[in-house]
Amino acid sequence: MDTITRTTGGSLARLAGWAQRHRWLAVALWALVLIGVTFTSRLAGSAFHDDNSLPGTESQQVVDLLDHTAQSGASAQIVLKADNGLAAHRAPIDTMLGEVRSLPHVRSVTETLSPDRRIGYATVTFDAASADLPYDDIVKFADTAKRAGPVEVGLAGDPIERISGGGGPAEGVGLLAALVILVFLFRSLLAAGLPVLTAVFAVGSTLGVITVVSHFVDIASYTSPLMMLVGFGVGVDYALLIFSRYRTEILAGHERDAAARRALDTAGRSVLFAGTTVIIALLGLLALGLGGLRGVALAVALTVLMTMLASVTLLPALLSLFGKRLERGIRRHALRKEHGKVWRRLADGVQRRPPAPLAIGLTVLIGLSIPAAGMRLGFADASTDPAGSTTRQAYDLLAEGFGPGFTGPLAVVAEDGDPAALQQRLASTPGIARALPPMDRTVLVFPTTSPQDTATAELVTRLRADVLPTLPGHYLVGGSVAAATDFAGAVADRLPLFVLVVVGLSALLLMVVFRSVLIPLKAALLNLLSIGASLGVMTLVFGDGWFGAQPGPIEAFVPVMIFAIVFGLSMDYEVFLVSRMHEEWRRTGNAQLAVREGLAATGSVITAAGAIMVLVFGAFLLDPSRMLAQFGLGLAVAVLLDALVIRCLVVPAIMRLLGARAWWLPRWLDRRVPHLALEPAS
Repeated sequence: MDTITRTTGGSLARLAGWAQRHRWLAVALWALVLIGVTFTSRLAGSAFHDDNSLPGTESQQVVDLLDHTAQSGASAQIVLKADNGLAAHRAPIDTMLGEVRSLPHVRSVTETLSPDRRIGYATVTFDAASADLPYDDIVKFADTAKRAGPVEVGLAGDPIERISGGGGPAEGVGLLAALVILVFLFRSLLAAGLPVLTAVFAVGSTLGVITVVSHFVDIASYTSPLMMLVGFGVGVDYALLIFSRYRTEILAGHERDAAARRALDTAGRSVLFAGTTVIIALLGLLALGLGGLRGVALAVALTVLMTMLASVTLLPALLSLFGKRLERGIRRHALRKEHGKVWRRLADGVQRRPPAPLAIGLTVLIGLSIPAAGMRLGFADASTDPAGSTTRQAYDLLAEGFGPGFTGPLAVVAEDGDPAALQQRLASTPGIARALPPMDRTVLVFPTTSPQDTATAELVTRLRADVLPTLPGHYLVGGSVAAATDFAGAVADRLPLFVLVVVGLSALLLMVVFRSVLIPLKAALLNLLSIGASLGVMTLVFGDGWFGAQPGPIEAFVPVMIFAIVFGLSMDYEVFLVSRMHEEWRRTGNAQLAVREGLAATGSVITAAGAIMVLVFGAFLLDPSRMLAQFGLGLAVAVLLDALVIRCLVVPAIMRLLGARAWWLPRWLDRRVPHLALEPAS
């Protein structure tokens, strides 16, 4: 009999059979991959690089022009303040600056005082880029700079950002929370540990690969924590969904190895399909043509691919190794709990009066989406760093001594106009505090408002549209605020293509799988609503400063990344829930029963999976990086709404209202689209 069952089922069942027969080999191969890539990445080191270039934009043209004239090498600022004047402390300050000049890699040190001479700063220029400076030398520089006697000292610049960063406990907290939820779900530490172990193998292996690849491809510095954020979330979820189906098959009376093969042949197909939709959504970012996001999209897509592979190769081997102990726990727990009872009652309640839960769910989603209309994009600066950090202290001191716009100057380049006339016109423009004399056809402009203020972004628009066109010649406006404005414009121009590619391909796949026109349409609309709601909450918290957060613009590339990731993850739950409904519909032809049994079979798993993702993503609110905190909140809110509001209320209500029409596909279309089933043929 065992020989026969090895050859039955689809390709995933056969893959599971191979992993079972060669379980020690499968585990050993994964262990070798993890150890090998980790060791190689340690030897090679990382070469992550933030590429914020926007080819073809005005701000990028300014960057390219200035790069030809600027000296190479990083720079940092030592900002000093003494209420009784810095002159009273010249001796310790001069001693400190002398020691700084003698440090390795320091090329020059220049000093500048504020008008009231209470605040000043020294610009330290290094002989190498920030990434090329030895870490220990940067630490030594920072320690030396702080020995300036009884004066207030703050440090700023890229080298300081390198040593001021430091990850929080986000990854560990998220995984620990996931393990706790799984223990409550399965009542077994061993059963709870298998999905977490599978995710660790997949994410750890991918992280090593990406670290090595960063030497050959531009990959942003924030890619690693983002990979872990997404990888641990989907990795635990995919393994959980397969293990949950394995448990169902055990309770249905199948022996352990057969249960694993059946789980792979059903839930495994859903995992591969769901993972494919996530990868499609991530690769859709390539349609935006933004260089800084390409490496991130490819790295996170590779992470999802590795979690899929681990779920269908490593997990079956682990199930075979620990099958006997797992089966005892599953059967013991099943005696104390009626599977799906609560979810059947919920499905019956929703289907009894479907308009009410549908109206409640849509009201919540639309209401939370409204604030997203006021979202303001920008690039983070030290003003949003944690209070008390040396970079935040330096920012506040510079703003106090030299004005709020000092930390975010605009560079206006006269390509073929008169630089002197340009400087005079800018100096008299409202919103500009000071315009420095021209240097090599470039006028440096200090706004009256901070870089994060909306008035500064409006100044950029006004200079380009109203002020500079009145002068003869052609002028370019650059700087961090101008770059954020250009980035937002570039995203807005290319967003329709991005949305069309991601939504269109995902909906097409759903139509092929479920043989339906209305289900893909419903899924796309609800996914867009969950994304809008998550962006709305993110705007309220980080844009408007709710719950004590530092108000400011949303990091410019975060919304499109969240769109890609959330759209893919939302399709996961759509596939898991609707595939079970479809399985029941094919078996009985009863639409109402299909909704009831589909929710009963997947409700607890989807809720647990959603809770795990919410905690893994939400743990990144503990990270000191404002950007990662924005990612964490946006993804956590989207998954929470998707798992609780959409899958538990809105989808069952819509499916009840649609009835048998939910599975309608025109005959002419049915004949033309290929067949791709998530359930094995009965």
